[in-house]
Amino acid sequence: MLYIAHARLLTPAREIPDGAVLIDGGRILAAGPAAGLPAPAAARRLEAGGAWLTPGFIDLQFNGGFGHDFTSAPETIWPVAARLPEHGVTAFLPTIVTAPLNVSAAARAVLRAGPPAGFVGAAPLGLHIEGPFLNPGKRGAHNPAHLRLPDLAAAADWAPEAGVRLVTLAAELPGGLELARALAGRGVCVSLGHTLATYAEAQAALAAGVRYATHLFNAMRPLDHREPGLIGLLLTQPEIVVGLIPDGHHVHPALVDLAWRARGPHGLNLVTDAMGALGMPPGRYPLAGYDVIVDGQTARLEDGRLAGSLLRLDAAVRNLMAFTGCALADAVATVTTTPARLLGLAGERGQIAPGYVADLTLLAPDLTVLATLTAGSVAYAALPGWKE
Repeated sequence: MLYIAHARLLTPAREIPDGAVLIDGGRILAAGPAAGLPAPAAARRLEAGGAWLTPGFIDLQFNGGFGHDFTSAPETIWPVAARLPEHGVTAFLPTIVTAPLNVSAAARAVLRAGPPAGFVGAAPLGLHIEGPFLNPGKRGAHNPAHLRLPDLAAAADWAPEAGVRLVTLAAELPGGLELARALAGRGVCVSLGHTLATYAEAQAALAAGVRYATHLFNAMRPLDHREPGLIGLLLTQPEIVVGLIPDGHHVHPALVDLAWRARGPHGLNLVTDAMGALGMPPGRYPLAGYDVIVDGQTARLEDGRLAGSLLRLDAAVRNLMAFTGCALADAVATVTTTPARLLGLAGERGQIAPGYVADLTLLAPDLTVLATLTAGSVAYAALPGWKE
């Protein structure tokens, strides 16, 4: 049993300036004002010292990090997951980009095999498969040799229970709507991305069950006053949640602010789209067979195209606040309650409330990560008294 005292809680409904959380069996037993929630005698006590305690962060688009690329080496998912709590991340979707279909099958096998003995880290909630059903005209850093038309047979066993949570595709391609409809019917979150969809084609995709969009503004046709395209739909339709990479390179801060004003905390989901060079020095790093040049700020192919990012999710939260002036509670919602709801996990993750998984992130006044708990275990701590 674990008791966290004197934390500034961000709960679903309100902020509690002097709060406490009681945890047992990896779940939250109680959370509320410290004065009304005394510590049980048998509980280990951790002092938050007035720091912010938020739900654990969830990243829905993460290609790799710390020198490892999931598409090139799916077996590295677990060692990378062990380090993600350093960024406040407690759950994520390992993202497999365009590659032969046996690569995503191998990644699912890694998840099926489960974590190594003694593992403590961020939980992989299933894969995000980004490709190969993408539009060649907006392929970005995806390998054109492996792009293919949407294929029901190729994705016949893709489902959450089989390790696939989210699929990015270009629904305007032949067979795209049929595949989107089939995946959504199995409970997969279907996303539009790397697409040349018109506004009408985006509307058809929404009707087919699409509920997400991959990295707003990137790899989609630009907004036009006579043909709004996908962006026009994403900025106006409440049914769909939009992913956004707020690193200051993929999207100008002014357009991050525009997206925020249009969609707010329940329609916007911050992602990193981080690649294997995250947390590493400048140099050359792999991304699905490409050689990516990293200069410490961006990751690019030889021709200058962006190839993922070097963004940490805690930095994404800070950037959103800096670019928009939004409140911490709203910024945190974009990486907690909003992605949990999108994945159908709103009753399990993304909030500090009784019965929820005890995934928690402790933030300093400058919003850097002090400690992270995954399923009630301290997975990362910069505070000596919090180390296991």
